[in-house]
Amino acid sequence: MGGIPGAVVSGLANGPDSAAAVRLAFVFPGQGSQAPGMGADLAARHTACRETFQEADDVLGAPLSRLCFEGPAAELVLTENTQPAILTVSIAILRALESLGIRPSVAAGHSLGEYSALVAAKVLTFADALRAVRLRGRAMQEAVPAGEGAMAAILGLSPEAVEAACALAAGGDVVSAANFNAPEQTVIAGSAAAVGRACAIALERGASRAIPLPVSAPFHCALMNPAESRLAEHLAGVRFSDPAIPVVANVDARPVASGEEARRALVRQVCSPVRWAASVMTLREMSPGLFLEVGPGKVLTGLMRRIDRSIAARCVEDDASLEAAAGAVEALKGQGTAAAGGAARGGSA
Repeated sequence: MGGIPGAVVSGLANGPDSAAAVRLAFVFPGQGSQAPGMGADLAARHTACRETFQEADDVLGAPLSRLCFEGPAAELVLTENTQPAILTVSIAILRALESLGIRPSVAAGHSLGEYSALVAAKVLTFADALRAVRLRGRAMQEAVPAGEGAMAAILGLSPEAVEAACALAAGGDVVSAANFNAPEQTVIAGSAAAVGRACAIALERGASRAIPLPVSAPFHCALMNPAESRLAEHLAGVRFSDPAIPVVANVDARPVASGEEARRALVRQVCSPVRWAASVMTLREMSPGLFLEVGPGKVLTGLMRRIDRSIAARCVEDDASLEAAAGAVEALKGQGTAAAGGAARGGSA
């Protein structure tokens, strides 16, 4: 079990019948959170993680685990490798948490991370998700010739103002909002020339920064239509079960009601913007006591602070943060037990 104290492990059951159960929201990162070395210490210390990496290698017929643990970064950053790599690290961490009795009550994922959320909710098997994201990554990479598309992050401007800048900049080209990440952080995508024009207009209209992103394709815009068609064809042959817990979809920031709705949401997601800020607020309305970012990096934890500073959030990306998360969940359960005992003694409603 690595460095998790036995006393903490013994008290972490998070099932619905536990008097001290804590509602947890699991959020899963997308592309851009990858780094060589991710998952290595967890695989060394936790059987569930080690088995997850071995399963990924077997399903893909390639040493994905070695790419995660050792790089090189130039190969890891390729979209067709990045997507299954981040999915695998996220599910390895999910399984480590589950081995400690820490399970989500609700879930969501940013772009690619939605596949991890659907695995957590038992909608997709890990193997089916792996094959889907490998195809998704290839299809996205091949949809637009290298250098013809671009993405940029616009900071310090409202989503509505960014959309207006895109409309003015288009001039017959494609440029639109791709990620509504936070109230004043919107990512745009489209043809390289139109994205450049939109950045210039956004800066003229008061944006604090317009940052070109080092991506291999313009995700979540109309230029991804060929990728959407290929993914739809593939997902038509994949089994989708109804969700065991609520999963909030990127496309509309609402929980999917069925496996079939989850399938449609994944297809629509390819060319549609990620409504992340709204998705976080939907999760917040479900009253989780703690948000856990499950996967490499801390991008979503940072975004949640920008969306709503009252949200309690932690990232779980290595053995140290896994131990810290376990302690935080145990502390919340202790608070719940104390509150329940006080209510019982006082007879309050």
